[in-house]
Amino acid sequence: MSADTLATARPAVELEGITKRFPGVVANHDIRITVRPGTVHAIVGENGAGKSTLMKILYGMQRPDEGTIKVNGEQVSFRTPSDAIAAGIGMVHQHFMLADNFTVLENIVLGAEPRKGLNLDTGAARRRITDLAAAHGLRVDPDRLVEDLGVGDRQRVEILKVLYRGARILILDEPTAVLVPQEVEELFQNLRELKSEGLTVIFISHKLDEVLDIADDITVIRRGTTVASVDPREVTARRLAELMVGSELPTPETRESTVTDKVALKVAGLTMEADGHRPVPKGTSITAYVDKLRQDGRRLLLDDVSFEIHKGEILGIAGVEGNGQSELIEAIMGIRQAHGDVELDGRDISSWSTLKRRESGIGYIPEDRHRQGLLLEASLWENRVLGHQTRKPAKNGPWVDRKAAKADTERIIGEYDVRTPGVDTLALALSGGNQQKLIVGREMSGEPSFLIAAHPTRGVDVGAQAAIWDHLRNARAAGLAVLLISADLDELIGLSDTIQVIYRGRLVAALDPSDITPERLGGYMTGAIAGTEEE
Repeated sequence: MSADTLATARPAVELEGITKRFPGVVANHDIRITVRPGTVHAIVGENGAGKSTLMKILYGMQRPDEGTIKVNGEQVSFRTPSDAIAAGIGMVHQHFMLADNFTVLENIVLGAEPRKGLNLDTGAARRRITDLAAAHGLRVDPDRLVEDLGVGDRQRVEILKVLYRGARILILDEPTAVLVPQEVEELFQNLRELKSEGLTVIFISHKLDEVLDIADDITVIRRGTTVASVDPREVTARRLAELMVGSELPTPETRESTVTDKVALKVAGLTMEADGHRPVPKGTSITAYVDKLRQDGRRLLLDDVSFEIHKGEILGIAGVEGNGQSELIEAIMGIRQAHGDVELDGRDISSWSTLKRRESGIGYIPEDRHRQGLLLEASLWENRVLGHQTRKPAKNGPWVDRKAAKADTERIIGEYDVRTPGVDTLALALSGGNQQKLIVGREMSGEPSFLIAAHPTRGVDVGAQAAIWDHLRNARAAGLAVLLISADLDELIGLSDTIQVIYRGRLVAALDPSDITPERLGGYMTGAIAGTEEE
């Protein structure tokens, strides 16, 4: 749209006086936002500020107690998301709404299936999905099961699902959380193209530099109400952070080295086959077996991965989603079988169960807190016990010690600033950042000797992010060994003592964080820069 057209067009979305109360808390109070058509409108605020509740109201998932919503100048009242979809609004949630046991195609068309007679017209669906994917640079395989996809692929499916339904107003919740810089720029170019076609994007993000890059307008929400509407050309990231949380933008930078000469975790020759685990034939070495797999052209999810992590060291793993990071975690945790050896504090744990590995000192912050880290319908104290049920304070003979578990949950709430009414609150009632702080507190509380931290600050605000960084730095200084996997390259560079790049299941480069930029690191991750054994 031209500037003159934008100036005279009716707002795409108008929110006036939106108020939403829950028992004991006011999530939104007198929210006022005007979104111009054909623009990218960013909404920023710390976790718990009320952004998610507001977007759920706009998408028909919840109804406001007070206030009005207008779409394209017409007042609307949404009872369900179907009403919002019919009005041209689509939403990509931070935690995806996909059926794992369906294919990509089935997920995209679910509820909007093209028909040929009484049957699903898969040909028409595939053509439209392929056209949409090509037009917007969203790489997907329509026939893959969603349960086999990484987080990045799932996000692309969600975006296509919204576009497939003809949405003209898109709500994107943390859309860049899993992308490397090159992919972020590709997404932003896609958003600019959508904008030029007259589509409107409401963009929720905690990455303030990205907000300043892509947004035409920015609204800041703090403690449930709108506190500022700013022009991105007239504000800095630091000023946005101050508006959000009243403090300066935190930095992940770690200056002093605490790396010791004592090896906490040693991984040697980890190899995982894509088509299922097979035992190595008798009389054949693992090296010879893996060489034979390569010669046969068999796809390997992990290909001869070896590294050591010392006490007091953070080893960062950089890679585009789907290059073996999840499989590496599962092999170390004993969730999936792999060839090779895993040693913890000098003990071979390769044949141990996941529970025994956890009991022996492995902490785990999972990449998806909803799917892997929490029981959302359970209380906070029950989630404190999760994965630690065979150890104190949870264990009391054959029983769970509720009193001790609740007391320790109170301690975590205090030490990790988990904002909640109490230990009996359900996990689903917490904001994403507070859920993440609870998980970090739980995993640190087991006094681990080795911690897997997978995307530890994904989808959390700058305040929670700074708190989690501080806890990781302090634990590192106290001798904890950490395997850090993150799509936030500034976080990876700032926190890590060493960075290894994983590409197609292999470690292709070892990099010095003090001498690498996010752009160069992204080059190694995408294969644009050929890796060497040591940089």
